[in-house]
Amino acid sequence: MIKTILFDVDGVMLSEERYFDASALTVWELLFSPQYAGLQGESFHPAPAEAVIRRVREQVFVQDEVLNFIKSRGINSNWDMVFLAVSYQLVRLIERLVPHVPEAASLLADELGRQELARLRQWANDYTPDFAVDYAAFLPDFAKSSAQKADLLLYVNRLAKERCGVETDKFSANCALWQLVQETFQEWYLGDERVAASIGRETMQPGKKGFLTDEIPIVPPTEMAELFRVLNERGYTLGIGTGRPTIETHVPLRAMNLLEWFDPNRVVTASHVLEAEEAHPDYVPLSKPHPFSYVKGLLGLETPHSDVLRHPLPIENGAEVLVVGDSLADLLAARSMGCQFAATLTGLSGQKARSKFAEEKADYILDDIRGLLTVLNEK
Repeated sequence: MIKTILFDVDGVMLSEERYFDASALTVWELLFSPQYAGLQGESFHPAPAEAVIRRVREQVFVQDEVLNFIKSRGINSNWDMVFLAVSYQLVRLIERLVPHVPEAASLLADELGRQELARLRQWANDYTPDFAVDYAAFLPDFAKSSAQKADLLLYVNRLAKERCGVETDKFSANCALWQLVQETFQEWYLGDERVAASIGRETMQPGKKGFLTDEIPIVPPTEMAELFRVLNERGYTLGIGTGRPTIETHVPLRAMNLLEWFDPNRVVTASHVLEAEEAHPDYVPLSKPHPFSYVKGLLGLETPHSDVLRHPLPIENGAEVLVVGDSLADLLAARSMGCQFAATLTGLSGQKARSKFAEEKADYILDDIRGLLTVLNEK
């Protein structure tokens, strides 16, 4: 009998569209802004019009084919998606630079941070001003690998070896470039007014309005609130395990009168995941499909991160816990916990994801979150 229900947010309650927009803009900025790699061919602006956002999203993620590919490999973090897209283009750039500047290859064996990007910018402007970013090339190059989940990030190290002849292990979820990606994404999503509270500094390029006040609910908020009210009345404990940081979770859900229905001790966000990764670097990465956020939601925020990481898996009484998510990463997390999983067909792939979830033997497949009451009534 199900007693605890743990929900993802993006693709379940809130649309992922603005997250993917912010992801594409982060790639665009890191590659073309004079503050970063500063490549030729694009005119960067921190407050693009909606038409520019649509164009950038379409180009960066190749009509979302790149997003679909990355998610199909079990990666659900927007930060990881941006890291992969940016890292790949930087490896391609260094490959082009090496015949002109042999020392460029050495950057791959070191951390790629702001200073290193500034050096790349200067070299690219001096020696390869005609270098063209090729977003579509990402797909065939990564399709050659069978890497899944966190191993897909590490695959960039192999590409660096193949393309530039450099042995490196610097491409990972705890490198300087990943941190730069994470902070720059937060600038785009939160905007100038809120970013300092998230990353501890003001935005590097003022003028970003943010998307936090432009969230799109998947189901009318009043209908979601009624669903959660009924579940509360029936005695279910409701929690959240999301890849969103805390502020990006609390602000929109509170504005839609949804947060109140969840046990505050069981609302786990990417902020908690980052805290755990900093305290336990040997366990990195802890983002989904790692089950950390859902196990933390089950045990409660007061449970020390170390105890969550050491909690035996699969959990006891897995039949009492239901995870509700829209992605393969959510399913894999639920499976490693040994609990039940309900897939919602409201993520990036929509109804097309039905066959994949059926193939992976999800316990339930729902058109949207409202179908949850039907399957619970049947139990």
